[in-house]
Amino acid sequence: MAKRKRSRRRTPTPPPSEQVLPGVVSARLPVPESIPRPDYADSGRPADRASRAVRTPDEIAAMRVAGRVAAEALIEVGRHVVPGITTDELDRIGHEAMVEAGAYPSTLNYRGYPKSLCSSVNEVICHGIPDSRQLADGDIVNIDVTAFIEGVHGDTSATFLVGEVDEASVELVATAREAMHAGIATVAPGSRVYDIGRAIEAVAKPHGFSVVREFIGHGIGDQFHTSLQIPHYFDPRNSTEFEPGMTFTIEPMINLGNRRMQMWDDDWTVVTRDLQRSAQFEHTILVTEDGHELLTVPASGEPAEAHVFDHLETLPPSQSDGEHDEQADAATIRTGPST
Repeated sequence: MAKRKRSRRRTPTPPPSEQVLPGVVSARLPVPESIPRPDYADSGRPADRASRAVRTPDEIAAMRVAGRVAAEALIEVGRHVVPGITTDELDRIGHEAMVEAGAYPSTLNYRGYPKSLCSSVNEVICHGIPDSRQLADGDIVNIDVTAFIEGVHGDTSATFLVGEVDEASVELVATAREAMHAGIATVAPGSRVYDIGRAIEAVAKPHGFSVVREFIGHGIGDQFHTSLQIPHYFDPRNSTEFEPGMTFTIEPMINLGNRRMQMWDDDWTVVTRDLQRSAQFEHTILVTEDGHELLTVPASGEPAEAHVFDHLETLPPSQSDGEHDEQADAATIRTGPST
């Protein structure tokens, strides 16, 4: 009889920083009238219309543009992630980068969300609202950027290290990135949604980390969120089969502790209940005839997630072993053109 392989059970130490508390949220930044807006920009309510899973060739070409704009805005924000800067200032930098490219920041007034990107610090899982809080040495922060241009959206995120970060947090961030790439590597015509979640869990669970279930990837195109759902955990019921032309996000949220969560009174900010840290990475994906393409890549060079560990003298094990390199290389090979 075979012995069941057990996941490493982690006993988290107390978080290396104080609990994140709400700061002061500044007024929404303006968008020039010349920039086309999504349908919810004024009302805050996305139109209730049927969504398609498969994009047209023209939409795919436009999504490469939106993906490029989002990717380059994320890179620009990432350059400014240093101790002492406020997340509100990072929001301004991302907002200006998108507007200068002729794009509308997709999160701005989406269902009333007040800012142009999401900034999720330490135990904040997702949808953190930029505010007056300064980043501190040792923090981690996820920046989630979505750009609307040429009638479509491009959505991407990365978790950045702020100054000198503790070993457990570095391992968490590295694992979240590896898990995203493992999920991406499964995508091809004929593969199924549950393959993504199975691959993500296979990376996260051996570290003793948990995978958030309440927030998932989603279809994307002319609508910010379509009906296509991409859970980051394995469930055989998630059996939708991929076909060429589908576009969606893969954005696993990985917790150092358990996956239980709670929401702040602002109805947006989601935090871990045990206050342990959470990390996330995200790309927008296109299913191609022979695999997949990353749409959220810059016109030249690598996306922001490839440079998160550049300042470390020693790379985390999951970022230096051959298995991860093969996953990342496979994703890069299928990246395709960026316009």
